[in-house]
Amino acid sequence: MKKNICIYEDQKHETLLPLVYLRPVYDLRCGILTLREKIKQQFLTSTLILHTRKSLHNSVQEKNPKLNVNFFADEDTLFINGRLLIDKAIAKEIKKIELNSVLISQDEVVAAYIDANHLKDVVSDKSDFPTFDNIDLTVKEAKAKLISYPWDLVNENGNQIRIDYNAIVKEVGLLKKYSFVEYTNKKEIFIAKEAKIDPFVHLDATYGPIYIGKNVHVNSHSLIQGPVFIGEGSTIKAHAAIYHDTSIGEYCKVGGEVEASIVHSFSNKQHDGFLGHAYLGSWVNLGASTNNSDLKNNYGNISVLIKGKNVDTKSQFVGLIMGDHSKTAINTMFNTGTIVGISCNVFGAGFPPRYIPSFSWGGSDFLRNYDIEKCIEVAKMVLPRRKQQLTQADEELLRVVYEATKNEKAKRV
Repeated sequence: MKKNICIYEDQKHETLLPLVYLRPVYDLRCGILTLREKIKQQFLTSTLILHTRKSLHNSVQEKNPKLNVNFFADEDTLFINGRLLIDKAIAKEIKKIELNSVLISQDEVVAAYIDANHLKDVVSDKSDFPTFDNIDLTVKEAKAKLISYPWDLVNENGNQIRIDYNAIVKEVGLLKKYSFVEYTNKKEIFIAKEAKIDPFVHLDATYGPIYIGKNVHVNSHSLIQGPVFIGEGSTIKAHAAIYHDTSIGEYCKVGGEVEASIVHSFSNKQHDGFLGHAYLGSWVNLGASTNNSDLKNNYGNISVLIKGKNVDTKSQFVGLIMGDHSKTAINTMFNTGTIVGISCNVFGAGFPPRYIPSFSWGGSDFLRNYDIEKCIEVAKMVLPRRKQQLTQADEELLRVVYEATKNEKAKRV
């Protein structure tokens, strides 16, 4: 077993924006666990090192005080791509990598095992990313899944919920009796003992497991159809319908209709409205009756604007991709494959553009710059409502992203 494991980012993080403006790629969720947690689960006895973009260093180090971030001891190190959606088969291949060898899948680096003497050739202060072509490495081919776009995570989510559920659920979670709660396929339902399930809730695990974490509150007359994950401290509002392939992170409030979507921690979709094949960052708030389309009327493949170019998703179903700290007004509508950056306020009649740059204010009629000072002021009011604080590192990161997206802001009126 390799002693030191470094999970790192590469240049292709850019196609996962805006979801990774404020977090490294390996902290994206797919299923119950994040990409990082899945990798760590396969290397439990190894020492974990994180490598990330310089702009994220202070924020990531602050959130991981016990880990080395962008710092390496003079020891042999196994590098694992943070975009890897790991499974047992590829983990077995990675564990067999010999020193000064690299594992490749479709011309992308999956993992590389580097001796201590060559670390300085791989990681340096001159680059945000490890570089493996500076040294001679033995190359081995493998079949692996590397996440490239946000919809990759959404499309994989249901299967990953099943895999994660089987890996982490070691005992039956129905530890107490709930009155007037209906279960279908009870053996595939885990409910933490600290959770609360109100009467007249239906938990249906016919097509996949349901995982309900600590201190979750599921209100009356809700339907949850697995595979579904609901993270610690979240609330499912009355009359909600949470359908298959959905992950809801920690401390969220979710109502209405949700299908095949991923919602990061501390986000709200409390009211009626449809969210489908979507990925929401943290600290998102969707106003009442916010809806997104996830299917074209002609049932064709959906294209999404990535780095200024239309990308064919090769999928009939792609919904809303929304970055952290963004918000919508009541009755907001989004077309298929819409991307909204971080710290946006979207409002107005009609469909807004299918690409809304970070720090935008407006909708279908106009888009204006959302001042960074107002953005930070709002964040400082919102976070304490969940007993969180906007730290100095977080504020600095928001300012860095604001400056980095100036060219996008210049296109607004």
